[in-house]
Formats: sequence, C-alpha cells, structure tokens
Amino acid sequence: MTARQLPRVQPAVIALVRHGETDWNAAGRIQGRTEVPLNETGRAQAAATALALAEASASLGAWTGVRASPLGRAIETAEIIAAGLSLAQPHIDDALWERDFGPAEGVIVAEAQRMWPGLDVPGAEPLDVLAERTADALTRVLREEPGSIVVAHGAMLRTGLGHLTGVSMPRIQNGEVWLLHSAGSEVRVERLHGDVAEVPPTQEPA
Repeated sequence: MTARQLPRVQPAVIALVRHGETDWNAAGRIQGRTEVPLNETGRAQAAATALALAEASASLGAWTGVRASPLGRAIETAEIIAAGLSLAQPHIDDALWERDFGPAEGVIVAEAQRMWPGLDVPGAEPLDVLAERTADALTRVLREEPGSIVVAHGAMLRTGLGHLTGVSMPRIQNGEVWLLHSAGSEVRVERLHGDVAEVPPTQEPA
C-alpha cells in the first residue's frame, strides 16, 4: 500500500480515538451506523482515555478541541473526554460517520466474514469510498485544526489511516488512542505509548 502525499503543511498532530465499548462490541456484533449506546465499561474507557490524553499533552502540547462522529456512542465518548480535559463541548462532524455496513449490521463478525469474505457486503459503503472519505476528513482536521481530538469508529479509522499512510493497521480497541502526525507532505501514525503499526489488518465490529 502506498502512502498518500499531502499538500505541505506545518508540523501538526491530532489524536484519534475509537469510542468506548457498547454491548454490541462486547458481543462481537457489527454496529456500523446502528445506534448502540456505551455500556459502563465504555464510559470507564472514555474517562481513562481523557486521563491518558491529559498526560500526553505534557509532551505533545495542549489539546485544542474535540470532534465526534454523529453516532451517539462517539458523542458520549467525546463528551466524557472533553469534560475530563476541560474543553468545550464536542463539535459533531458529519464526515466522521462509521461505515454503513448495510445488511451486515447486527450480525456477529465471524458469521459476517463467512457470509461476505473481506466484509465486501452488497449494499454497504464500498471500502475504497470509505478509505477516501476518512482520509479526506482526517487530512482536513490535521491541516485546519491541529491539536484536535477526533472520536470516531474502528473500521473507518483503520481503513482511513491505512489509506493515508500506506501502513496496514491493526484492530483498534475501544477507547484506544492513535496519533496522526504531519511534517511537510509526510504523515505517520503511532499508537499512544506504542509503536508505529506494521501488522496485518483484521476485520472488527465497528
């Protein structure tokens, strides 16, 4: 996979967060754009993520704001993070929707993978469209709002980051933080307190 070349921008970083756990995540069901609220574990994950981001700001600089997908599980995660960091209420960004998985939504992941290899689901948002949409959204935030925290979804973040960087991304856990850095026309991604991802991609419930 080849990394996308960006217009030259000033060095910048944004934090990318997968929403906290829901009962469908715990059950291994694909959510997509279905509204499923956070469970208590998910709320605790969001609070822990806020603490990790507060600690990271000592070396990365102050966070400037929080953006969230329009789905409730992302909004609630973002609200908990914003409160924990004493930031303004999250801005809801329509470009951050999770992939529409069509008829796969609500299906157990392993079963969906048997029914639709590679999760190439008829009626779902095509993966190439998802990759471009997400890469465009993340590039825009990186360029226009450096220092932002973006709260979104596993499938869209993993697909978009892979498209941006040319690196095969691993499964992104609930509440996990990844950092997207830019310098000139180059971008790189790293897990907060981890290494650059270079492992084979996996499919995951959104």
